[in-house]
Amino acid sequence: MTQENLHPADPMADHAQRHAPPGPDVPVFVISVAAELTGLHPQTLRTYDRMGLVSPGRAGGGGRRYSWRDIELLREVADLTSAGIGLEGVRRILRLEDHVAVLSSRIRQLEEQLAAAEYTLALANADRGSARNLPAVPAARAPQALVVWRRRR
Repeated sequence: MTQENLHPADPMADHAQRHAPPGPDVPVFVISVAAELTGLHPQTLRTYDRMGLVSPGRAGGGGRRYSWRDIELLREVADLTSAGIGLEGVRRILRLEDHVAVLSSRIRQLEEQLAAAEYTLALANADRGSARNLPAVPAARAPQALVVWRRRR
């Protein structure tokens, strides 16, 4: 029985939700476990936190709690420093990786918008009766450019 097949009012659904593993961003690992999982000393983890390389969550008493993503990030920092890259270089690499991820996401969004516009244009070209106001686009040139025309009022 999978979780998505359970009705929310079902007691089994409540049980499954309470015992589901935490997501990758949920801070659950205390510093000693994070140190063991990454092979780093707890003091090194505290230093990385103070430097802003990794920002773990905090427990009610102020103790650090690391998520699985934090563990992966710490491993990446350890790999980069063991390759001879200084901490400032690591910081810049991490920022650039974040920037690349944001730009990649934006590119996917724009590609989806472009595909939707091309689809709409193809439908309009197929039904010329309702597309009187659209410019004629030769089929060979359609994938190369998209021109948006607006009437001035």
